[in-house]
Parts: sequence; C-alpha cells; structure tokens
Amino acid sequence: MATKSIEEALSKLLQRSKPLQGAKPVGLEEKKPDCLKCKDQQIIIYRVHEKTKWLVDTRFVEGQEVAKLTPESMVLEKDYFAGKVCSPKEAKEWHTTFSKRCDCVQKKKAERLMKASEITEEFKKLGFKNFLMRGKPQVISDAYECSLAYFQSFSEIRKERANSISLLGQPGAGKTHLLTAISNNLIKKLNVPVLYFPYVEGFNDLKDDFDKLEAKLERMKQVDVLFIDDLFKPVKGKPRATEWQVEQLYAVINYRYLNHKPILVSSELIVDELVDVDEALGTRIYQMCQDFTVVIQGDRKILNHRLAGI
Repeated sequence: MATKSIEEALSKLLQRSKPLQGAKPVGLEEKKPDCLKCKDQQIIIYRVHEKTKWLVDTRFVEGQEVAKLTPESMVLEKDYFAGKVCSPKEAKEWHTTFSKRCDCVQKKKAERLMKASEITEEFKKLGFKNFLMRGKPQVISDAYECSLAYFQSFSEIRKERANSISLLGQPGAGKTHLLTAISNNLIKKLNVPVLYFPYVEGFNDLKDDFDKLEAKLERMKQVDVLFIDDLFKPVKGKPRATEWQVEQLYAVINYRYLNHKPILVSSELIVDELVDVDEALGTRIYQMCQDFTVVIQGDRKILNHRLAGI
C-alpha cells in the first residue's frame, strides 16, 4: 500500500509540473520578425499560372544593370496552399514557382552601406528634393541639374574615364548638399558603397592616429565611390595643402584614376587653382570630372545661403 501511495503522489506532482497546453515558457516569448512580409526569410515565394506572360525586368544591382524574366502576375505561395487561389482541380495549372528577394534585403543593405559611409546623421537628410533654389541665380540651378544628371547616368558612366563630378567655387552655395544628395541616392537606390571624407577633419584624424593611416587610405582607394568634401579648404585665401597631405591624396586619386573608380569632389578652389596646388593631382581630378563640373562664382551675398537676408 505504501508503494502505491508513493506512486500516486509522484503522479500528482508530475501533473502539476506540466505546463499548460499552448503556454509559452516564461522568458522565452516568441520574437516578432523584423519584416512581416517575409518573416525574416529574405525571400518570398510565389506561384505563377501556366498561361501567364513573362516579361524582361531590368533593374540595378550594386549599380550594375541586370535583366531577368519576371511573370506579369503572380500570387503568394502561402495563399495558394491556403486554397485562396484556385480549386484543387486547378492546382496543377499553378505548378510553376517564382521567388524573389524581399524588399527588406535591399533596405538592410542600404542601412549597412549608409553606416559604413561615414556620412553624418545630419547629412543623411540631404537630398535633391530639399535643395532650395528659389531666388538663386542660374549657376545654382546648373549645379543642381548637373548633380541630378550625374546620378541618373551613373550606372552608364561608372566605368568610363570621365565618371566623376566636381562642384567648385563659392562656399555656402550648396556644393556639399548636392554631392551628399548624390551619395545618399547611390546608397539607398542603387546599393553603391560610398565613403565620405571631409578633407580637413579627415586628415586631422589621420595625422593624430598614424596606425589608422594605411587602412584608411586603402579604403579610400578601394571603395566604389569616394566623396572628398572641401578639398584644400583655404585658410585666409591660401589653399590648405601640406606636402604630406598632397602626397597621401595623390596616391588615392592616382589609384582611382588608373582603375576608373569615381570620385565626388567639392572645393572652394576652381580648376586652375587645384592645378596650381599640384598639377599631377589637379589634372587627374579635372579629367575624371570634365563632363560633370560646375564652377560657382559671383556675388557671395546672393550665392552663399548662410548670408541670406543680409
């Protein structure tokens, strides 16, 4: 009898210790997926009817034009299996599957590229739509149109000799805004890696930490697009260009020149002044940017947006 009582007690104890059916263990709640569309699988599978027409779909992947066949219409495979698409007798007409990457893949990649670009949080907000031209002279419109045209033709010209852009001249005229707009669009829309290098701050950082110099210069050489902001920023009218700075920058520009890798350049100096700093460097920049260069000169009270209303 004692043995039986012990068995009954153990049985009751085990019954009490069993979790309720459907209950989730404490602290192990199911994590919600970041993407509700693909449930973080990154791929969405569709079903295509056998009579569906297939079309050539052309899009840009990392700045390169890619063409593939895509069905004119399709349905989610989960809806197909749920019986929302057709009757069981018609199921064989939907035997073809088609899969494509979820939009979240490009979004996450763009986020990673943006983080790696070293573009500041404030500059990430700069685009073509929020560039103000009202009341500005024609040369500002020219700079805007040149920048927009450069972005629109980037995929076609990126491997050519003249595959770069420079906006030169008057400070405060929006040169950095427009080149940042190009950078943001290259990253977000074409998934093209861009590295932002502010000339003054960038070289100050490298000078203060020589351990990072080689790695940083190598990245500046290899990145798909290099954005150099405020090149040779003048101090009291004199270009800021030490022999060491010119030497390091020449190594970067010459590598990109020889390998047809695009640059975006803003500078208060015009072409002749860039060449005066260093002819080998300046002429390379000119040749790379010759099809997309705008020199902004005129009345600073009109051109410099920081002096608006003076």
